[in-house]
Amino acid sequence: MDEKIYVRVSVCFGPDGKMRPEQVLWDDGRVFSVDRLLDVRPAASLRCGGQGDRYTVRIGGRETYLWFERSEALSGTLVGRWFVEPRQPS
Repeated sequence: MDEKIYVRVSVCFGPDGKMRPEQVLWDDGRVFSVDRLLDVRPAASLRCGGQGDRYTVRIGGRETYLWFERSEALSGTLVGRWFVEPRQPS
């Protein structure tokens, strides 16, 4: 099973409280802007294990997934974290 890649995500919260990811920030300094949010649903990551809210997004014209994994101990500012699956070899 592949390992999850945890990433920083810049998020906008709408007046309705919904999260909308705007940018994905990698540890090496790369920043990718989310062109469009296509779908949000509860789903499991079959390649990495775990589950959460799967955000289907378009980045650079390419469709990909971001997962928001909710924390089991919701307290203070610790509500969860974002991860992506490793890219499959072409």
